[in-house]
Amino acid sequence: MAEGGLTRVWQRVRRVLLRARSAQRRRASQRTWSARLATAAVLVVTGLLVVVSATHARGIDLRPGRNTDLVSLVQSESHRNTQLTAEVTRLRAEVDQLAAAEGSTDSDLAGELAEKSALVGLTPVTGPSVTVTLTDAPASVAGDGVDQDLLVVHQQDIQSVANELWRGGAEAMTIQGQRVIATTGIKCVGNTVVLHGVPYAPPYRISAIGDPRKLQAALESAEYIKIYRQYVDAFHLGYEVTVSARSTFPGYQGSVDLRYATAFDSPR
Repeated sequence: MAEGGLTRVWQRVRRVLLRARSAQRRRASQRTWSARLATAAVLVVTGLLVVVSATHARGIDLRPGRNTDLVSLVQSESHRNTQLTAEVTRLRAEVDQLAAAEGSTDSDLAGELAEKSALVGLTPVTGPSVTVTLTDAPASVAGDGVDQDLLVVHQQDIQSVANELWRGGAEAMTIQGQRVIATTGIKCVGNTVVLHGVPYAPPYRISAIGDPRKLQAALESAEYIKIYRQYVDAFHLGYEVTVSARSTFPGYQGSVDLRYATAFDSPR
């Protein structure tokens, strides 16, 4: 074969090799780009999953120890509340002693102080009383199609009984043994009622000192109480009225300081 023929053959072979190498590089480049796209897609999907999970879990502590922490917190705060109540009682006793010492030189002032303390519920009261006990329906009543809200004592039930006892001329009142004063609030939190910052579970006992006949008459004539007693008959909620010839209610032991909201002046 002539030299020119070899040259042409070699050039053809070289072109074939170059085309093959170029095609190989393009395929490799395509594979690299595809791999990069696949990696990016995986990262995007992973990110979306994380965002969705965080959105659904927002406000929910996924740690199993959370409930235990809340129980410990409630126990700690209840213990602190007991300590503070005892401290208030001690300080109030000191104030009473000082007031009595000052009152020995001014009987009019001492008499006025005693009268005002009785009116606001700071001193013990003794007399005949009426107690209303409200309880949830027994668990056996609950069944298919029964609204669970109809089977428990609600905040408004306790408030209605208290209001009717005041209307009947109650001189003093306690709920769960705590003295009720002008600023007392009855709040329902879950399946408990909070009174002066202390949670109570049923049964709920509302007691009032006064004329038992007038107190009972007020309860019997109240429309809301009549409706409540219909639920007593239908769902076995508890409603019991007892009379005591002589009861002593303790004075209110908490703080009587009032706090008011104030306007916030934003800086200009």
